[in-house]
Amino acid sequence: MKLNNLKPAEGSIKNRKRVGRGPGSGHGETSGRGHKGAGQRSGTKRKIGFEGGQMPLQRRLPKFGFKNINRVEYKGVNLDLIQALVEKLNISEVNQEVLVANGICSKTELIKILGRGELKSKVAITAHGFSATAKAAIEKLGGTATTL
Repeated sequence: MKLNNLKPAEGSIKNRKRVGRGPGSGHGETSGRGHKGAGQRSGTKRKIGFEGGQMPLQRRLPKFGFKNINRVEYKGVNLDLIQALVEKLNISEVNQEVLVANGICSKTELIKILGRGELKSKVAITAHGFSATAKAAIEKLGGTATTL
């Protein structure tokens, strides 16, 4: 093998198509764009989703759903998680600072206490919202559920 024998692999090099260079090239006159119409002119493009004049898919399908701009998003915290916190940290009061310090929620999130799980100890809980079952379970044990 010598440097003068080296050549690229068969089929790896392809010649660029030179359009508009006379009839002998096979791509002369209209340069492969056909006769007349928008497709023949420069700077043309079809709209996204254009289906040749057929009603496009995004217009054939019905509209649905909407986004409520007044929706209030809560971070749900269940009673079993609060019970685990109370046992782990040996505390009697749970508020946003405690939950943020333990990585359960962020400072900006609104917290809602939900009723999954079982609460075994008397706890004073402060949150932005409570479900009816959670509030009943907290007050049954003599704890307090304070809404912010």
